[in-house]
Amino acid sequence: MGTRTEVLVIGGGSTGCGVVRDLARRGVDVTLVEKGNLTNGTTGRMHGLLHSGGRYAVSDQASARECIEENRVLRDIAGHCVEETGGLFVKRPEDDEAYFQEKLQGCRDCDIPAEVLTGAEAREREPYLAHDVEKAIAVPDAAIDPFRLCVANAVDAEDHGARIETHAEVTDLIVEAGEIVGATVRHESGKGPREHGIPGETEDIYADHVVNAAGAWAGRIGDFADLDVAVRPSKGVMTVMNTRQVDTVVNRCRPKGDADIVVPHETACILGTTDEEVGDPEDYPEEEWEVDLVIDTLSELVPILQEARTIRSFWGVRPLYEPPGTGTQDPTDITRDYFTLDHAERDGVPGMTSIVGGKLTTYRMMAESITDHVCEKLGVEAACDTADVPLPGSERPGDIEAAMERFGLRSPVARRSAQRLGSRTEDVLASCDPNPVVCSCEGVTRAEVQDAIDQAGTDLNAVRLRTRASMGNCQGGRCAHRMAAELHPEHDEASARAALDELRAERWKGQRHALWGEQLSQAMLNHALHGATLNEDGDPARTNTTVAWDAFDDGAGAEDENATEATDASDTEGAHGD
Repeated sequence: MGTRTEVLVIGGGSTGCGVVRDLARRGVDVTLVEKGNLTNGTTGRMHGLLHSGGRYAVSDQASARECIEENRVLRDIAGHCVEETGGLFVKRPEDDEAYFQEKLQGCRDCDIPAEVLTGAEAREREPYLAHDVEKAIAVPDAAIDPFRLCVANAVDAEDHGARIETHAEVTDLIVEAGEIVGATVRHESGKGPREHGIPGETEDIYADHVVNAAGAWAGRIGDFADLDVAVRPSKGVMTVMNTRQVDTVVNRCRPKGDADIVVPHETACILGTTDEEVGDPEDYPEEEWEVDLVIDTLSELVPILQEARTIRSFWGVRPLYEPPGTGTQDPTDITRDYFTLDHAERDGVPGMTSIVGGKLTTYRMMAESITDHVCEKLGVEAACDTADVPLPGSERPGDIEAAMERFGLRSPVARRSAQRLGSRTEDVLASCDPNPVVCSCEGVTRAEVQDAIDQAGTDLNAVRLRTRASMGNCQGGRCAHRMAAELHPEHDEASARAALDELRAERWKGQRHALWGEQLSQAMLNHALHGATLNEDGDPARTNTTVAWDAFDDGAGAEDENATEATDASDTEGAHGD
């Protein structure tokens, strides 16, 4: 099967979603393909920090200036994805005073608002800071939800005619007469999960130009055409705590190092991170000592973390890129800047451009840069408007307050619904009556779940990314079966059961690294709820099917012929705080 588009974008992370939105808004016929769900790779495995630029104000001032510029843009166009937490760079007695002053001056040089607080003033903002924190620099950091952000970009792109294909893996680039003219894609479940496509079906998508926005996997895409895209993947661990121990982003004010940031997000806090170069973005060790390191080290800043429950841990892989010949050995020294690689100019192979490096905070700027580049090649003169036009959900800020008033949204559940839905609140909440809570940990109601099912079909992991259902303290123990029940009657019993197995297996993956203390008790409770109360370890209602609980040791899910492995490789909710 063959189809045609003007531009084919490979990769459904923040950059790819930004590119497809920008191209579609400029009137270009564009298709995006992603091998998993949107945010399947690095975007879905980050700690959720919307950078002020403060982290780079000493080491990489060009990146710092880009961050503060895009920080302001995203607050305007994606307000329903951003929580205004603020940020602190805190100094302990053993931290270098000279570096503190260098950080302060660097922020000012980069036009990043920075205010010096005494230790007492910092503890007024965050009472759980260590008593010996001497002082802090306050900066406009924030928390951002990458899942909501990417979905909003994809929705806007589709509204302007784009085609978005998830669960569609590129298996080869199509090269004719030395020019890249498209890609071969294998559909695991088509545009929607399971029921909307034929697993194993392949499609040749021909394009006037291909954009390689595959992040840490960009090198693999280049390999299909013997192009060297020298991405240097660097892994980092994030650990999710059971509550918000702080309401402000807390950074350690010291030079580069592991375990130096706590990001409050939604109902939890995310601790991070480490920085270790790996050879394969999908195959690297995930070790418990890394989890211990971030908890122990960050407890020096926020001692109460030692008493908290760790609900899950996950690893992300940064798509770092360094121009050839630089020779940097330490991945922490590699620039966080982004690079556009025109393979016609660089390699003599026309038809594809790769965009590598960067970070989520600057995704829109990166997308604008490569879209300008592609439009110049195609002769498209339309200007970029993505810095000015709000994303769906943020286009009418006043609608949130109006809807909250109309629906009497004073309860925590209703308020959280409004925060997630933004200007869509009224339309979504009015769609279900009655509207009971499906996920009590995150306050997700039937209306939100049904709205997500309308978008994602039977893929409950995609529903999770859109709503946060199953991402709270119990990790789906009390709500996963309720989510599956919402698939009825549009989807049959077998589809609902397979979707439940898939969701439960994905939830288990991130808990395997935190099975001690209270979290071990919670995991056993979840096992009892699913395996005993729901009889999932031997359900006679299934036909020729037995759930292989041993398979959960590697997060694979059920193994028999009627069960489906977890398709959502984003084991992590980097920004969801889960």
